[in-house]
Order: sequence, then C-alpha cells, then structure tokens
Amino acid sequence: MMLTGDRTALFTVDIRQQLDEWVAKYPAGQSQSAVIPALHIVQAENGGWLSEALMDAVGLYLEMPAINVYEVATFYTMFDLKPVGQNKINVCTNISCMLNGSEQVVAHLEQRLDIKLGETTENGKFTLREVECLGACCGAPMMQLNRDYHENLTTEKIDAILAEMN
Repeated sequence: MMLTGDRTALFTVDIRQQLDEWVAKYPAGQSQSAVIPALHIVQAENGGWLSEALMDAVGLYLEMPAINVYEVATFYTMFDLKPVGQNKINVCTNISCMLNGSEQVVAHLEQRLDIKLGETTENGKFTLREVECLGACCGAPMMQLNRDYHENLTTEKIDAILAEMN
C-alpha cells in the first residue's frame, strides 16, 4: 500500500518525539498498534479534538490507512471530532447510574452550566456529554471530569466539584 504526503507536516518536534516513544513499544512494522496513544497525544495538543487533517496525519505517521484511524477515533467516546470545551464532563447514564439518580445529575449539570447534553458552555469551559458506561457501577451515580472519576454524586458534590474548576 502506498501512502503519500509528509508524515511530519502537522506535528511539532515534541509531538513526533511522543509518537516515536509509543511506536518504539511495539514490534518493528507494527506502528499502527500505537494509534490510540497517538490520537490521545494529537487530540490533547489540538484543544481536545481531532480534525480530519490530524487523523490523516496520524495515519501517515503510523503508516496505516486513514480509514483505520477514523474507525478508532469514531468508536471510542474519548475522542472528539469537533471542538469541545476545555473540560469534558461525561455523565454515565447506564443502568446502575440511572437507578441511582443519573437523571438528576444530568438535570443539575444542565441547569448549573446552562447547556444540554452534547453542548459546550458559551465561555468554552465545559462540554457536557452522556456516556453509556464508565465502569464504576459501585460508585453510581458518577461522572468523569476530564480524566478524574467522581462517584456517589449528589448536587452538593457536583457544586463543590464545579467550584474547584473556577
């Protein structure tokens, strides 16, 4: 398969170094195995989201078809394909969380942030999303704020968490 283009065009020296460190963890010729960490690195450096140009560049860099990069990026909710807020709030609404009040968590966050699920605040600080499961059923209801889990949520806990972000 022939890939064309400059595989380093969109990446800084720092990004290339990080990508190379991940590629080195896999056997020679298996650079595509680093696609998930590569997408995390590129997304973090691009304000929290992945453009088509960046996904194409990841494909070139890892010597894999762009469609395979798109498949990974669209499968996992940890990747965003449009601009998002500085902070991502993922609220689990699966059965355990639902039975323990995730609907009230969502309603409170929507009211506090003045946005609906899938939206970003006017100031660009928060994006609120519903996710199927975050694997913390014993702490339901729960949400993920960026990479941190917050469990056994109440409106008071949510308010305290948001206050820390200001």
